[in-house]
Amino acid sequence: MIRKVSVAFTGGALGGFVDSFNIWFMGTVGISDLIGLSMKPDFTAPWLYQRMVWGGIWMLLLLLPLLKKKVLLRGCLFSLLPSAMMLFMVLPEMGKGMLGLGFGAVTPVVVIGLNCIYGIVASLWFRQGTH
Repeated sequence: MIRKVSVAFTGGALGGFVDSFNIWFMGTVGISDLIGLSMKPDFTAPWLYQRMVWGGIWMLLLLLPLLKKKVLLRGCLFSLLPSAMMLFMVLPEMGKGMLGLGFGAVTPVVVIGLNCIYGIVASLWFRQGTH
């Protein structure tokens, strides 16, 4: 069980890194401007650390015995919970409104899409580490 917890957390932390890199990269190369997203975080250690730790905690959901054979769907499904927290709690508390629309109308799509990638990375890591 300890191995599964460790692999799930590590997969989530790795997924959190990928997610963080993706949103930073989008801002750096101009994709965010192109799609009307003003969210352009700086790639700093404290920002990255927080996102990786929370990514690991959220992906402890991989310990649930749901959709074990549907790795990609499982990752996307489990990523919906941190997406909801971001859209309905974190971004509004940052003063960006419900769904983070203060960053732009495309914010919910970007959050859900990038978090789906995060969930897939975590789910694939978990499958590899537990078989």
